[in-house]
Amino acid sequence: MAAPDFKPFSPGESQRILHHLQQPAVFMKMTCGWPVLDWTAEHLSRCLGDKLVRFRLGRKDETKTPLFETQCSYVEATLKHFLRWTRGHAGTDVGPFSEYANSEYWAYADYKYIAVLFQDQPSMFEDVRWSEFGYDGRNGRESTLWIGTEGANTPCHLDSYGCNLVLQVQGRKRWHLFPPEDTVHLYPTRIPYEESSVFSQVDVLHPDLKSFPAFQGARAHIVTLQPGQVLYVPRHWWHYVESVDPITVSVNSWMELEVDHMARVSEAVTKAVVCAVKGAPSDDNTDDWLNPTEEGVGSHNENMQYLNLAVRAQRSSKHAGDPGNTRPVKRDSRGQIRNDCDQEGEPVSFKVPFGPHLTPVRCQQEYSPKTRGTTTQDRKPSRNCDVKSQEDCAARSNALQRTGLTSAVSPSKTQCRQCDSADVLSQNAAEDYEEPAHTITTNDLLDCLVHPDVIACVTKLLLERHTGS
Repeated sequence: MAAPDFKPFSPGESQRILHHLQQPAVFMKMTCGWPVLDWTAEHLSRCLGDKLVRFRLGRKDETKTPLFETQCSYVEATLKHFLRWTRGHAGTDVGPFSEYANSEYWAYADYKYIAVLFQDQPSMFEDVRWSEFGYDGRNGRESTLWIGTEGANTPCHLDSYGCNLVLQVQGRKRWHLFPPEDTVHLYPTRIPYEESSVFSQVDVLHPDLKSFPAFQGARAHIVTLQPGQVLYVPRHWWHYVESVDPITVSVNSWMELEVDHMARVSEAVTKAVVCAVKGAPSDDNTDDWLNPTEEGVGSHNENMQYLNLAVRAQRSSKHAGDPGNTRPVKRDSRGQIRNDCDQEGEPVSFKVPFGPHLTPVRCQQEYSPKTRGTTTQDRKPSRNCDVKSQEDCAARSNALQRTGLTSAVSPSKTQCRQCDSADVLSQNAAEDYEEPAHTITTNDLLDCLVHPDVIACVTKLLLERHTGS
């Protein structure tokens, strides 16, 4: 009889770890025996047959601006056409890909819901076993699929809701992650608008430092995810993702460890403001501002109804004693979360068991064009980015407050930075920078109106007035 697959953590241990993780981390050997590891692009092509999948294409040219989804080309093709195109075939063999030279373009099908792709093959849902991470009954039905070529990339963004577990199936993908506190360095924008995402205006691989000088203060945590590994991306961590192998396949599961009613209200406020401003007739409101992932633009009445529902849910959770993500936690003298008890009923601290089976994604010494292609395994950081004590948190938070760099996502909570970024601008960069002549546009106005800091303040005022919270 074959020995059972070794799993370093039980489902209960995995969920406990996820609850306490405050930074990205990679799980090793947790997916041994998962049938989904056989989901190569070739295997999926056989399973899907002639089913059409929407692919996004972008030029491989190096630029200094992100290629947003509103600027990409799209084709509806089979995976068979896609695979032939990646192998250099042409003509009718590659279907609609024939209009794009694979030497000049990358392509990917991103975040396709497995439940939709395989609705006539529901047994495939069981190939994904998120239940082994402590989520009972969760499998491929609640997951999405990502298939891409080398060079395919997702613009740097943060997810408004929840956290992510990402399983790499085929090939490798490199993740560039930035903590929530780096929002001030990443120039957030809501154009293109997508309810669940906030995009960065910076091309993090080829940053235009004259236009975005504060990006020099960003600290990237970089990891290249290998097949079989699972990456945990905490809530509100920025991430830019690029494929580094000819074909890559990954499975993603988004989840909320706790329902965040505040985030729901914030997104409802943002949606109402963006749609109202962009829906107004204007000479400069002719751009393609709605992300293709969004189904359409609701009326102002519909958006206000959505906002009222979100506020009522927040009020109901407050009255019911549901703390959501605002639940206070007990910490020990070192700042570790305490929510367990020993035999005498006294709280004991929980330490995340980093080691060979769980690796933290640490930040680099600095983030520049010279180091952007290296990973944390390639170089030794000069700064330890792990918070060591509560005193460290306080000291770093005070430094942020002195420089005005408080949390851009949750200003109601002063978050301690994981990296010292007081040196936002070097002296030389500050001297060389010249303020460009620029006419303020509707999008410029929106970037200020729906900046995460502003939306958080508006949400707070709104809830104080209508819920007393």
